[in-house]
Formats: sequence, C-alpha cells, structure tokens
Amino acid sequence: MKKTIFALSLLAAAMASAEHVVNITGAGNKKFTVSVKVGNAMFTKCLQKNLELSGVFQVDPNGSVKVTGASGAVVAEGSGKRISSAETFADDKSARMAARKLSDAMVQAWAGQKGFACDKIVFLKHGKQQSVGAAVPGDLCTCYPDGLDIRQLTNDGKMSIFPRWKDANTVYFISDRSGATQIWEMDVTTERAKRKWSFKGTPTGIAVSPDGTKCAAILSFQGNPELYVLQGDSYSRLTTTPYEVEGQPTWSPDGKKIAFVRGDKSQQIWVVDVATKQTRRLTSRSRQNIDPDWGKDGRIVYVTNGGQIKVMNPAEGDSSAQNVTEDGGWQHPSWARDGRHIVANSGKVLFILDTLEKGDKPRAVFGAKGDWISPSWSK
Repeated sequence: MKKTIFALSLLAAAMASAEHVVNITGAGNKKFTVSVKVGNAMFTKCLQKNLELSGVFQVDPNGSVKVTGASGAVVAEGSGKRISSAETFADDKSARMAARKLSDAMVQAWAGQKGFACDKIVFLKHGKQQSVGAAVPGDLCTCYPDGLDIRQLTNDGKMSIFPRWKDANTVYFISDRSGATQIWEMDVTTERAKRKWSFKGTPTGIAVSPDGTKCAAILSFQGNPELYVLQGDSYSRLTTTPYEVEGQPTWSPDGKKIAFVRGDKSQQIWVVDVATKQTRRLTSRSRQNIDPDWGKDGRIVYVTNGGQIKVMNPAEGDSSAQNVTEDGGWQHPSWARDGRHIVANSGKVLFILDTLEKGDKPRAVFGAKGDWISPSWSK
C-alpha cells in the first residue's frame, strides 16, 4: 500500500501547489549595457526583455552596445563587436521571433554562451480536482522564456502530466486521454498526439535521452514501480527494489547514466549506470531530495527541504550542493541550454532563475493569471 501511495505522490507532485514566496541568494552581475532603437515597438520590447533575461545585458539608453535599424536591417555593435540581422517582420509575431533570434546571436557574440530566447518551455495549466482521489486534469501549454506567444496544446479534460521534450518540436507526456494512463507523443507544431507506449499500470515519470532515441520511464507493469529504458518496441529494466519506489528520472548529458528519486518516507536522489545497472546514492543531507534535472554542463539541479533549489556535482553528491534559492515552495526546476539559468514554478507561477552565486533575481515568465506548473525547457 505504501508503494502505491508514494508512486501516486510522485504523480501528484506535478500538480501540487505551494506558497508563493520568492527569494534567491546573491544579486547583481557584471553586464554589457545595451540601448535598443529599432523602428518597431514590439521588436524593441521583446529584444530588451530577452537580452535582460540572458543575464548578459542590461538595458540602458546610453548603453555601450547599440542596436539600431529596422525590419530586414538591424545592427548591433559595441565593445569591439558587430553583428547584423536581415530578419524581416511584418507583424508582431514575426517581430518577436526576429528579436529572439537576434538576442541569442548577441549573447553568443558578446558572452560566448548559448542563448535560450528561442527555446520553448512546455508546462501544465493546472486543473481543478473535482473529488477526493480523482485525477486532476492538466492541459499542456508552451511559451517562450519571455512569456509571449502562449499556446495551449490540449483541451480535452484529461490528465496530462510530466511533459518532456524529445526535440524542438516533439513532447512526450503521460495522459489518460484514451482511458488508461499511458505515454504519449505530440508534435507541438501540428498538435497531433499519438500513443507511444502502452503498459499495464500507471507510468509515474519519464525522461528522454539526450539523443532522443530512448525514454526512461517509471513503470509498474511487473509489480513494484521500477525504472526502465524504452527504445522502439523493446525495454530494459534497470532497478529491482521490492521495498522501495523510483520516480522522476533524468539523463546524464552523455546518455550513460540516469538520476532518479528513490524512497518512501524519505526521498533521495540516486544514479544508475545504464550499461551495468549499478546504482549509487547522491543525496543524504535531507529527508526529501526530489525533482532532479541533469544539465548539459554535468550539474544536477534539484529541490530539497520541501522547496529549496540547489545545484550539485553528481561526482561529489550533495556535499557539493550550492543554494540557488532559499525555501519558498519551489518545484520542477529545468535547465536552459546555457547551463546557467533554470525555469521552475513557485506556487502557481513560472519563473526564470539565475543559478550564478551573484546572478539576477527570479523573473516571472508572464503575468497572465492561471495555475502554471511543471515546466520543462527545450534544449
């Protein structure tokens, strides 16, 4: 009974709400100042927001980096660098996309790091529970980090949880849209979904391998919820823990290991070698360490103490952990491609957070009212 309760608690964690409190350690960071004077208000607004979100630039009317021009001929120059954009924009939507592309190019040129302005975030629009024990519907949505161009992908009154990117246009998620709860795949461009894998029981967590060819999943069709790797029509079972339960898998950047949560009354983060199936415990300094996401730079971001985000080096475990936030009901952190920023929700609001010790304070993704949770950032 306890196994079932914990498995369902991991499932319900994607739908949980928490007190909306926002604190972060450190503030301020050396940046390039930038002024934007382009003959399009939407382009200007979007570019300014994305440049500031990057943590590399600070908007200043007298900035050392100046962005000027108009549709089809925008130039950014200063501090010994110069780039141009020939992107045309005839409406607000195309102006926003042109601004995002330029923002990423500027971050790369001036800071030598990957920009994330064009990387979509998939998240859940939290549903309302109708009765005790009933499944909670959650509709899939996407937006850009600047909070613009929000798009709702599902509206079927069914439960959709644990959305994870396979690639820039494809999302895996768990849903009961066909009656039984199974793993689905959706093309976010066409919004067409198909059932990808079907197993007896309820999947309670998924993660796509870095090369997009495999999926880690928590499945219970052989009894106890365990960690499996799915590829095409085949599967491989990685864990056998009859008295414990696994959840929330995430792949290492090289695709050779998977970190996951294990436990009942105490949840800890473990790692398993996919080839040898050897496991190793990573955390022990709290009774609850959950929501791991393995970044491209090798670090794992996770939630501890019931709502505090930390980052650790998995080679050293949580003895290397550094605080990103204070306690504050944080959930579901997901790395950006720059290896510096994450998206997470506090309460029912999505935030972009800077993991640098003296990085920027959290910024709400958008001000639209709603229950927004469980974000996952495309990379």
